[in-house]
Amino acid sequence: MGKNKLKKFAEIYSFPNVLQPDYISEIIHFRYKGKWCKDFFGNKNPLVLEIGCGKGEYTVELARKYPQKNFIGIDIKGDRLWHGARRSLDAGLKNTAFLRIQAEKIEQYFDKNEVSEIWLTFPDPQPNKPRIRKRLTSPEFIERYKKMILPGAPIHLKTDNKTLFEYTIKVIKEYDHKLHIAIDDLYNYNENNLNPAVKNIQTYYERSFVEEGSVIYYVKFSLGKE
Repeated sequence: MGKNKLKKFAEIYSFPNVLQPDYISEIIHFRYKGKWCKDFFGNKNPLVLEIGCGKGEYTVELARKYPQKNFIGIDIKGDRLWHGARRSLDAGLKNTAFLRIQAEKIEQYFDKNEVSEIWLTFPDPQPNKPRIRKRLTSPEFIERYKKMILPGAPIHLKTDNKTLFEYTIKVIKEYDHKLHIAIDDLYNYNENNLNPAVKNIQTYYERSFVEEGSVIYYVKFSLGKE
């Protein structure tokens, strides 16, 4: 492991906006579950998650754009989270946090109806068939979201992967969820019914994809009744 990565791993433990549950007892009885806004952020604002946030670009920029909401970026890679956490601290943002956990365990950290919105920005498409259930829009993950998201709350997917885009629409339809919008070429879509953040915020990789001429896909949906 390089010295720079080791330095980030060491430094991130001192960041007040990063939580890294280390022990089984912390995970089973996670102190902020059901209390994120009250006990961590000190307010009653809506809670928004970016799952698989990478370097946290979306988390940070959403927090800048919507100071009346609280944002948590979630990823397992500490060296990636360091970037978003550092940017957030440097910008003095009080409405961001970063949670270093495996996405498969997410329901252990949030209570029923605690989350008001979810963003999935360029997640791993998991192209190999044995790993399809690890896609962040798989039925398995949607069941996890049901345990914590408000009824009717939006879930956003941005991806450069056509297979993931089509798979997500298929899951939404097969499981009777509500498809609000599906766009197969985001930057050639000119309707005015989009959240401005969908186009106005880009990750580093998204900018690269767009510059290379890659098509970006977008889906907004909400979950059906349990």
